[in-house]
Amino acid sequence: MKSTVLKFLVPFLFIVGCNDNPNKSKDALETKKVEGLEGEIIDLTHEFSENTIYWVTAKEFELEVVAKGETDQGFYYSANNFATAEHGGTHIDAPIHFANNKQTVDEIPLENLIGNAIKIDVSENAIKNPDYLISIEDLKNWEKEENMEIPQGAIVLLETGFSKFYPDKVKYLGTEERGEEAIKKLHFPGLSPQAAQWLVEKRNIHAIGLDTPSIDYGQSQTFESHIILLSENIPAFENLMNLDKLPSKNFQVIALPMKIKGGSGAPLRIVAIIN
Repeated sequence: MKSTVLKFLVPFLFIVGCNDNPNKSKDALETKKVEGLEGEIIDLTHEFSENTIYWVTAKEFELEVVAKGETDQGFYYSANNFATAEHGGTHIDAPIHFANNKQTVDEIPLENLIGNAIKIDVSENAIKNPDYLISIEDLKNWEKEENMEIPQGAIVLLETGFSKFYPDKVKYLGTEERGEEAIKKLHFPGLSPQAAQWLVEKRNIHAIGLDTPSIDYGQSQTFESHIILLSENIPAFENLMNLDKLPSKNFQVIALPMKIKGGSGAPLRIVAIIN
């Protein structure tokens, strides 16, 4: 890993588990400055709880309290068990999810998960149309406005504005029903296959993410954007939050999933560092 990455990663790891206000909502926006780190940290991760949104056929999050309270020895002790599917809440899609013999979660290089990022805001159109497909034109418009191409090796984040509906299943997913039949009733924006192919062929990106349940839009039945991106070992981050707090460029992303051996996906803790 490059030393420039380590410079901000090491102090970040010290602060990531800290919360100086235990009564504050975990999903509330927090910006922190850390000694030795230039920039503000913004959490892009929804908390995991009974309210976490999962794909309609996936096992939802369950937390079992094993112990909580004072012990006979006089000290406090708490511990839990949890069970969940790989794909739900803020999580990563590993390439193996839709591409045979591609990278599993534990095989994704860290340089694909940590690095310079950009944000493309399509929320004005996506909020009006839950079936909105992010197009090549949207990507080129960003480049025109910023007077630059999407940088080589960038992590691309797509803001649809849908995170404001989370965790309301009807508004965020299009339905509160579960099971195979519910798939037909899903409505949320995603990346068009044409735009996915353009990113693969024209821009050498390292990863992509967005604030909806899937990189493909809700009505997709063939998941072409998944197949195009993951076949090139480009992982996808789904169900992000706070993208509206990010600039269009000049920030970094750290996206560290649970390191599940052979995993097709995993819960993800992802943050942005604004320069």
